[in-house]
Amino acid sequence: MPSRLEGVGLSGASPPQPPAQGHLQPEDRMLKGQLPNTGKDLTAHPGSPPANNGEGPEKSPVLPPKLPAQISNEDPQAKATSFTPKPPPRPRLERALSLDEKAWRRRRFPSSHEDLAAHSGASPSRGSSQDKVPRHPAHTDSPHCLSTSLQEIPTSRRAQGSAGGSPSSWGHCISGMISTSLDVLHRDGASARSPARLPTVDQKVASGFLRPADRVDSGQADLKARLPSRLFRAHSSLGPGRPPSPLASEARSSFSLLAPIRAKDVRTRSYLEGSLLASGALMGAEELARYFPDRSMALFVATWNMQGQKELPPNLDELLLPAEADYAQDLYVVGVQEGCSDRREWETRLQETLGPRYVTLYSAAHGALYMSVLIRRDLIWFCSEVESSTVTTRIVSHIKTKGALGVSFTFFGTSLLFITSHFTSGDGKVSERLLDYSRTVQGLALPKSVPDTSPYRSDAADVTTRFDGVFWFGDFNFRLSGGRVAVEAILKQDLGEKVSALLQHDQLTQEMKKGSIFKGFQEPDIHFLPSYKFDIGKDSYDTTSKQRTPSYTDRVMYKSRHKGDICPIKYSSCPGIKTSDHRPVYGLFRVKVRPGRDNIPLAAGKFDRELYLVGIKRRISKEIQRQQALKGQHSSSICTVS
Repeated sequence: MPSRLEGVGLSGASPPQPPAQGHLQPEDRMLKGQLPNTGKDLTAHPGSPPANNGEGPEKSPVLPPKLPAQISNEDPQAKATSFTPKPPPRPRLERALSLDEKAWRRRRFPSSHEDLAAHSGASPSRGSSQDKVPRHPAHTDSPHCLSTSLQEIPTSRRAQGSAGGSPSSWGHCISGMISTSLDVLHRDGASARSPARLPTVDQKVASGFLRPADRVDSGQADLKARLPSRLFRAHSSLGPGRPPSPLASEARSSFSLLAPIRAKDVRTRSYLEGSLLASGALMGAEELARYFPDRSMALFVATWNMQGQKELPPNLDELLLPAEADYAQDLYVVGVQEGCSDRREWETRLQETLGPRYVTLYSAAHGALYMSVLIRRDLIWFCSEVESSTVTTRIVSHIKTKGALGVSFTFFGTSLLFITSHFTSGDGKVSERLLDYSRTVQGLALPKSVPDTSPYRSDAADVTTRFDGVFWFGDFNFRLSGGRVAVEAILKQDLGEKVSALLQHDQLTQEMKKGSIFKGFQEPDIHFLPSYKFDIGKDSYDTTSKQRTPSYTDRVMYKSRHKGDICPIKYSSCPGIKTSDHRPVYGLFRVKVRPGRDNIPLAAGKFDRELYLVGIKRRISKEIQRQQALKGQHSSSICTVS
């Protein structure tokens, strides 16, 4: 049988002729202009260097095999002398960040030396494709996500007359390198845990410059069937082969949950000028849609008269994390009247209960009135500076047990005002309480430096008209009229019936119907028992000699500048917290949020860092104590056998 020498283009004694110019084969058409000396006789003399016609960049040579001086048909046993060609150079990556370099290094391709050794049978490398892996048909269509930017890697050319799949055949190597955009390289979560692999390419291309045509490595056989289902990338700001997706702002990297930031948005955005709709605006619509697609946030508002007790409840979960709520809220605002003597301890307990996902945005005090504002740490960048103001309604001003404390700020483009008050006590002092209300709406000087979002709707005589959303909560001290005997008789009825019957005697409900207080405000429907006055540590109402009438003294009111912007979700009390004669009352709300402008005084992530760290340490130390207590219980148990 005449010997066939692969890689030199010889069959017998005469070299094959290149195809005519007008009839290029698909393979030649693809490689035209990239193979060195295309269309010329590739017969080389031993030791002669490859010719360079001066076209294109200089290419690193590949040594041709050393051939015998003469090969004649009379000597069919003539064979080529052994040689050791240099392995082809490693493909250079166009982008250092586009491919996993470690994956390239881990991927091992058979060298020319190993292939020759396999031919001679001395040390077979991985076996031929005929023996181990069935041969796949050639595919003419490359994956649409690949752009074959071919670099210059000089290789030898396959003989035209050699039979495909012969163990002694060499695959022809093309000069090329796959330049893959980021659209292909980002994988989903499952692929991130497995070693990175090269994307599939056309076998006519891959068989030439990645491996011999008849050799299949262990990781290549099933790569084509697995890879398409594991690659995913909706958009890449760096990918040159695909236009930007309209969902670019929603794209997610498999390596981070943060959304990618387009460079053009950073270049064109001016943060010195406010804009509602500008791309990249901190308080703009795009950022708002990222965090609140429905443009509504979850708000928690609570009020509690602590009666000045030093002892705090052992657990505040019932107050801040009620069982009715499946999820924690975005913003927590807690107002306290007659607060405990150690205000810092109270604030630490709030931070400890909510944990490290929340930070204390602001806290203020006015005598025994406390207010704390805690927000999710992700949202602190979208708040303006927080401002506060106070009003004292008691005649003796240095005794600040009665009055009001207001805190305001702008969240994105929605301005919010929170007021906690303690009105005058007494069953018959309704007029004094109405006066306290009037002094408060006129005396609170808010906002200060943060601009009003709708100044044309504001009233200088009423602070509640200067904000988009107002929440007024506290111990308003309005009582149930009719006396204790009548109220106790109603309390013996069923819950649904007695609540509606009790509210008919409520002083605040009657005054709101007259329009003398809380103009424009609403209150969620009440479905809980009166929050005042209990015996401390018990569920019974006042059994002292004063026999105070049970009343709904603790309330939460809300008011919105735009109709429907505030939606109450839950309104209830906390019967399990019994350290005071008042039960805490809380409300859950959904508040509509609008985009805003960046040209307002921003808080820029300001929060109480010291309180945050103390709260984390408290949680850690209590968890350690709990685990030690459990361990002590297990170790103290004694097993006896009788």
